[in-house]
Amino acid sequence: MLRKVIVVALATISVSASAAVPVNGRWYTDGQDSIIEIGQCGGVVCGKVVKILKPNPQGSMNPVDSNNPDPKLRNRPILGSVILSGFKDAGKEWTGSIYDPRRGRVFKSTMVKLANGNLKVKGCWGFICQSVMFTPAK
Repeated sequence: MLRKVIVVALATISVSASAAVPVNGRWYTDGQDSIIEIGQCGGVVCGKVVKILKPNPQGSMNPVDSNNPDPKLRNRPILGSVILSGFKDAGKEWTGSIYDPRRGRVFKSTMVKLANGNLKVKGCWGFICQSVMFTPAK
């Protein structure tokens, strides 16, 4: 019986040691043009735009998703849009997808919370990847 308890305890330690650091919270995007709130969405982690801080190139503080490939969604406001979706704990990082409204594209993505408290977000299209840094929002 004691042996069984020790095996279960060791298995639990191994699982928690390989878990990704939680990324929930509010984050400034790379250019500090908006704030993304990341949290649980059912059994996965997602993130939505909760505040627009800078106008888009057309000068609007209430931009719409004009580059969306689906014409029906091109008038949808960016504010409130889910841009991070389906993120799951993959050990040292979170894996899911990110929607870039500037390009109107969805990319495979990873997120890693760094030791300095920032969040490294990487999006990939095939073998081409680009990383941005999110910083904690107050």
